[in-house]
Amino acid sequence: MSPRTLFDKIWDQHLVLQRGEAAALIAIDRVFLHERTGSIALKSLRARGRPVVGPERVFCTMDHIVDTFAGRSDETKMPGGRAFIEETREAAREAGLTLFDLGDPRQGIVHVVSPEQGVVLPGATLICPDSHTSTQGAFGALAWGVGSSEAEHALATGALRVAKPKTMRVRIDGRLARGVTAKDLALALIARHGSAGGKGAVVEYAGEGVRSLDLAGRLTLCNMAAEFSVFSAIIAPDDLVFDYLQGRPYAPKGVDWAAALAAWRELVSDEGAMFDREVVFDAAEVSPMITWGASPQHAVAIDGTVPDPMLLPAETRPAAERALQYMDLKPGMALEGLKIDAAFIGSCTNSRIEDLRRAASVLRGRKVAAGIKAICVPGSGPVKQQAEAEGLDAVFKAAGFEWREPGCSMCFFAGGESFGLRERVVSSTNRNFESRQGPETRSHLASPETVAASAVAGALADVRKIMS
Repeated sequence: MSPRTLFDKIWDQHLVLQRGEAAALIAIDRVFLHERTGSIALKSLRARGRPVVGPERVFCTMDHIVDTFAGRSDETKMPGGRAFIEETREAAREAGLTLFDLGDPRQGIVHVVSPEQGVVLPGATLICPDSHTSTQGAFGALAWGVGSSEAEHALATGALRVAKPKTMRVRIDGRLARGVTAKDLALALIARHGSAGGKGAVVEYAGEGVRSLDLAGRLTLCNMAAEFSVFSAIIAPDDLVFDYLQGRPYAPKGVDWAAALAAWRELVSDEGAMFDREVVFDAAEVSPMITWGASPQHAVAIDGTVPDPMLLPAETRPAAERALQYMDLKPGMALEGLKIDAAFIGSCTNSRIEDLRRAASVLRGRKVAAGIKAICVPGSGPVKQQAEAEGLDAVFKAAGFEWREPGCSMCFFAGGESFGLRERVVSSTNRNFESRQGPETRSHLASPETVAASAVAGALADVRKIMS
């Protein structure tokens, strides 16, 4: 047999049917739903009189439109949001699914909950009606986002029709410098190769720069692959993954664990395996990054300046010019020192305990600048509980941050809460599209450390200078 990529191995193991060049039928191991789209798939399935096949493989959480304020209930700031929550709860319970409901200590953002509970496993296929499902590829799984109708099909049949995607390997050499994170690495990669750089491909991240990342960093890298337009992203699992998963509630146990571990150790791309495209990136060259426009690809080093659209590739100039107008910036302007109105730490990109620890290390003994609205939203109940056990909540609150309940929160506008008209926000989220975080809100994407440093400075700041 010729050398195969990690993706090819997982694909072949899950191939149910392939006829000629047509799309294949792929077995789906696990499905994860949330209340914004899960209710749609479950209600449609029920209306057709079809049961969920293998309900033990289907999981559901409340995250997208729930309030994150203390004492929250089914009421949300999103018009009609209560109905989404109640209908998802009813349908999930009726179908016999595992539900991480409001009030459940395990509840949280789907891509944080799934690894914590051992739902995602190396070599598994996992789908979710969410565009950032590629996050979970950090565990060596083939995980991708689908629409509600595709989720419904997988719920009813245990399989999904998929056209086999192309492959791409991104080899990251070297290691990140002090003060530089996986978020910065992801933004630098997208800035260099464009938001369509991985379009439609399964991107395997490899190299020393990836192996040196902790699991939170790998999850962030695979999360931001959605902004690279990938079908999915994946990292070969190693002992870091295996040690993390052992003992998790939905991971294999006993003799099953031993068998699974033996199989998982084979989940690597063979020497000589061919990819449709390969790129090489040097992690040592990356600085703390900040976005200046309305796309994740509009990013530069924090100590850089706003680019001149006329110096960019011709096909990107119109979008860059519009972005500058929207963001109220001019070519050549310094980004460091640009005044902000708010700061947000959270989302499926950067809300894990490691993210909060790093942000807290910047905030400890410091105060948020006067007039800055600062919010921190842990990614899940276990993250919040661990942070509070370590006293991180006290650090955030003493600095002037609001400390919230788990959920997607102000990553986007769907929960009904937003920042103000044309406010400038520095955010640890993954998208800076127009009005993403509020009416004409101007969002600058950055790492949690940069968000914390900027909140203290009252302006976009270089965390390396504050920490030194």
